[in-house]
Amino acid sequence: MATLTIRVPDAHRDRLAAMAAQRGVSVNKLMEELSVRALTEHDTEMRFRLRAARGNVEDGLRVLDKLDRMHSRAEDP
Repeated sequence: MATLTIRVPDAHRDRLAAMAAQRGVSVNKLMEELSVRALTEHDTEMRFRLRAARGNVEDGLRVLDKLDRMHSRAEDP
């Protein structure tokens, strides 16, 4: 495991400490959790962009239309 030192304004550090306390974790654990979320979000966006670049617009729109129809039927009583 590596150590990462970051500089943040005191007010941010205080808010992060309060957030960690509210969740019952250390600031270190909170930062680990937040970094995992950020990395997951980044990876998801990159996969989406890669697939979008290789995809077919017409096929994508057909899938979206199909999902809209399925969603509309599921909402009907």
